[in-house]
Amino acid sequence: MKYLFALHQNSRKKVMILLLLSMIFILLYMTIGVRFDHPQLLAYAMRQRSTKVIVMIIVAFAIGAASLVFQSIINNTIVTPCLLGMNSLYSLVHTAVAFFLGTGSVFLRNSNVAFLVDLLIMGVAATFIYSYIFKKTKFNVLYVLLIGTVLTSFFSSIQNTLVRSMDPNEYDTLLTTLVASFSNINEKIILFAVVFMIGVMFALRKELAVLDVITLGKAQAINLGIDYDHTIRKLLLGVVILISIATALVGPISFLGLIVANLSRQLFWTYRHQELILGSTLIGVLVLIAGQLIVEQVYSYAIPISVFITVGGGLYFLYLLLTQGRRK
Repeated sequence: MKYLFALHQNSRKKVMILLLLSMIFILLYMTIGVRFDHPQLLAYAMRQRSTKVIVMIIVAFAIGAASLVFQSIINNTIVTPCLLGMNSLYSLVHTAVAFFLGTGSVFLRNSNVAFLVDLLIMGVAATFIYSYIFKKTKFNVLYVLLIGTVLTSFFSSIQNTLVRSMDPNEYDTLLTTLVASFSNINEKIILFAVVFMIGVMFALRKELAVLDVITLGKAQAINLGIDYDHTIRKLLLGVVILISIATALVGPISFLGLIVANLSRQLFWTYRHQELILGSTLIGVLVLIAGQLIVEQVYSYAIPISVFITVGGGLYFLYLLLTQGRRK
């Protein structure tokens, strides 16, 4: 509550409305279709659904914060980490670890160790690749999007090659971790992921504090005394880790970051990232819970939530491209 009073009055009202809507949606999700007359079924449903709600909040924050930070780094609001292939890179890393070490390896039998191995490889590879791309393209959005599209196809092609060479039983085990679904949550790493995420936010507290200044551009940030290149590298590493955490929990969700980040910018109309991140998290919770309600109550789990988010996100991406083109 102390944080809410620090927000601007207009933003505070919007946050409170989003918070109220989120609580209503959570209440609906926790109660619709539940057998209150059967204690055992009620306890089972509450346990399953509460876990999903917790993971939705974690994923909404991780993807929302990562997307907003990434957009500020590249200084463009239609580019997100997932559009540049970070989800595909994580899937490739996860598949490569399973392919070379085997799903029965000691590194993969323990979910926390497997997550740490994926995170370490992903962090090093993504930071090197994307730092190099940004440096060479000088943050030109057209070049970055083009290279991101090529990288997505490149990572996916390598992953498909590895998958075709895998043992069918190992592939079956791997496949459950590569499709975005809140019905297939990796519950064993929830606590580890939360601790790691809090650690990342704490480690990047100084860089996040100057994120508003970073959006002014490199020259202005340097003139104001910021070590721009060092700050960008640390923020990029934080983005990679947050995307990895969300992907490890529920699988890749390509367009969620685009949706929540841009809706937050359109709703709050501010440069203050603390307000934008809070807004994107609440919007993400609404999107994920609404989507999961449709998946469970309308389609009876026949269609994963990633399908709805990808279709909606793709249409929203086209809308953003068209509206930005008209403004120019």
